[in-house]
Amino acid sequence: MAIDSYFTLQTAIENWLDRDDLSGRITEFISLAEARIARRLRVSGVEERSITTLVSGQEYYTLPSDFIKARSIKINSNPVNVLRYKTPTQLSEMYPNSSSGTPVFYTIIGEELQLKPAPSSTDTLEISYFLKLPALSDSNTTNWLTANAPDLLLYGSLMEAEAYLINDPRIPVWKSGFDEAMIEWNKQEDEARFSGHALSISVGSNP
Repeated sequence: MAIDSYFTLQTAIENWLDRDDLSGRITEFISLAEARIARRLRVSGVEERSITTLVSGQEYYTLPSDFIKARSIKINSNPVNVLRYKTPTQLSEMYPNSSSGTPVFYTIIGEELQLKPAPSSTDTLEISYFLKLPALSDSNTTNWLTANAPDLLLYGSLMEAEAYLINDPRIPVWKSGFDEAMIEWNKQEDEARFSGHALSISVGSNP
């Protein structure tokens, strides 16, 4: 049976568990697996881009609601200005007073992006980031995972049943399947990104 939707995924999990008493928990297992996958999967299929117009003098900008982790943040000026990350403490120490100009650094505080120095132009801010996919549900029956990585969903969901499967010998097998699939996906993505490009190491330090 192909695992290509929320419903076929539930059926597959039920078949693999082979336990009649856990059918009511399967949707919970799927939700927990989705959260686990979101924390670890870093591929283009779960990547998004957001573009916002800068406001002169404004240093805080709301992050996208589905934001998990930044891939790159840049100002689309001429030339393009790629920002570098600093911790909130580092930014506070570097810029103790209000200042404006061309942003060089960014940090993340809660659900906001902070730019330093505050922009003095109205160029566009482009955020490339890893997103949290829309959760599977009765009304949202497919997403990137069901189309491309059903093995992650299946093994991840089975792993979440561990609390109910005390000393079940299948658990290590499912965990191994999940870990191997995650490694393969992330490795495949790295190979695709860097194919044809020689990696280089920069020597020295930047502020």
